[in-house]
Amino acid sequence: MAKTKIRYVCANCGSVSSRWLGRCPQCGEWNTMMEEQAVPEPPKGVGARQGKGAKPALLQDIAMEQMSRVRTGIGELDRVLGGGIVPGALILLSGDPGIGKSTLVLQIADAVCRHAGAVLYGSGEESAGQIKVRAERLGITASNLIIQADTSLDAVLQEAKRRRPVLLIIDSIQTMYSSDADGMPGSMTQIRESTRRLMEFAKTESISVIVIGHVTKEGAIAGPRMMEHMVDVVLYFEGERNYQFRVLRGIKNRFGSTNETGLFTMEETGLSELTNPSQMLLAERSANQAGSAVAAVMDGMRPLLGEIQALTTHSVFAVPRRTASGMDYNRLIILLAVLEKRVGLSLGTQDVYINSVGGLRVTETAADLAVVLAVFSSLRDVPMDSRTVVMGEVGLTGDIRRVPHALRRIKEGAKMGFQTFIIPKGNLDEIKEGAFPQCRIIGAATLRDAIQAAFAAT
Repeated sequence: MAKTKIRYVCANCGSVSSRWLGRCPQCGEWNTMMEEQAVPEPPKGVGARQGKGAKPALLQDIAMEQMSRVRTGIGELDRVLGGGIVPGALILLSGDPGIGKSTLVLQIADAVCRHAGAVLYGSGEESAGQIKVRAERLGITASNLIIQADTSLDAVLQEAKRRRPVLLIIDSIQTMYSSDADGMPGSMTQIRESTRRLMEFAKTESISVIVIGHVTKEGAIAGPRMMEHMVDVVLYFEGERNYQFRVLRGIKNRFGSTNETGLFTMEETGLSELTNPSQMLLAERSANQAGSAVAAVMDGMRPLLGEIQALTTHSVFAVPRRTASGMDYNRLIILLAVLEKRVGLSLGTQDVYINSVGGLRVTETAADLAVVLAVFSSLRDVPMDSRTVVMGEVGLTGDIRRVPHALRRIKEGAKMGFQTFIIPKGNLDEIKEGAFPQCRIIGAATLRDAIQAAFAAT
C-alpha cells in the first residue's frame, strides 16, 4: 500500500512545501503553513484526462454576454451587488457571529423566491425545524423555498442539479464536507475543495451560489486566503451588536463597484432596509448642547450625517485619558495635538472622550473638523448652532483640506433641514451660486477660521 504523502500549504497564499516552515517563503507570513495530505497526480500519457480547452480569440472578436441580473427586491442588497445577482456568480458573505448573516440570507431567499424562482437552502448549522421557526419569526412563507439540512456538500449539489433552483445558499462553508478531500469539516483542505466545487457548479450550471463564511477573532474570514480570490463577490456584514445599525459592504465584486454600501436595521421581525440613515442617526439629537457637532461623511458613495460628541473633564491622572468610540484612536491623538499647537487650547490636564453616536463607524478624515469643533465646544462649554453641518480634513499645520463629494454632502444636509455649512475653502468652487438659496455656506481655510465661523454668534 502506497504511503500517504504529507505536504504543507500556506493558508495565506497557497504556497506548498514538503516540510513545515515557521515562515512562508512566498508571502513571508508567520505560522501559516498547514499540514494536509497530498492529492495524487493524475496519470500521464495515453488515457490521461483531457481538458475541454478553448480556442484563443482576439479580444475584439469575442461576443459580449448579456448578463440578466436577478433582482432580489431588497434595494440595499441590489445596490451593493451592482444591480442584482449575476447568474453563475459565487458570492461569499462573511461577518461577526450573531450579526445577522443567516437572517439576511433567509430574507434574500424569500425575496428571490417571490421575484425570480426556487431557492435551495443548504444548512449544516441548523436543523430544518430550527430554520422553520426562524422563518416564521421573519414572516417568510415562500412556497418554493427548499430546505436541506445536511453537511454533505455532495448531497446538496446533487439536489441542486436535480431541482435547478435560481439560487443555492450554503450556511456555512465551514460546516460542509466534500468527499473529494480529506480532513474534518472546517479544515483548510475541506474549505478549499468545497469552494472549488461550488465555483465549478456555479459556472457550469449557471446557478448563483451564496456561501456564508465565518470570521476569526481578528476579524479576518476564516479559512485559506485563496478562498476570497476564488469567489466572484466578497460581502462583509458588520455593525455593533448593541445597536440596530447594520452595514453590508462589498469588499470584492467582479460584476460591479465596491464603493456602494447597503444599510439595514435589525428589528424583531428581521432586517429592514434603511433608506434614510441620516434621519435615524440624528433622531434623538438634542439642540444646542455643548460638545456636539454634526459631520457629513461618505459611506461608500452615500452621504451620511452623523453626530460627533466630545466630553472634556479635568483629569485626576498623571497622564490624561483619551478615549475614542467609533473613530480611530490615533487620529484623535493627532487632532488634539493640532488643537493645542495651532489654536492654543490647553488639553494637558483634560480627559477627552469622543463618541460617534448611533454605532456609526467614522473612517474618513472628512470628520476631522467635526471632532475638533466638538472638543472646542465641550472645553469652552459653548454649544454650536444645532442647524450647522461641518466637513473637512484637518492638517498638522492647522489648515482645512478639501474633501471629495462636497456637493453630495451639502445636498444631504439641505434635505435634512440644515441651514449652515462650514466646508473647506478649496471646495467652494464646486458650489454654484444660488444652488442652495436657503443655506449659508462658509469656506474655512484654517482651523481658526472654522472655529470663528462655528461660534461667531455665541
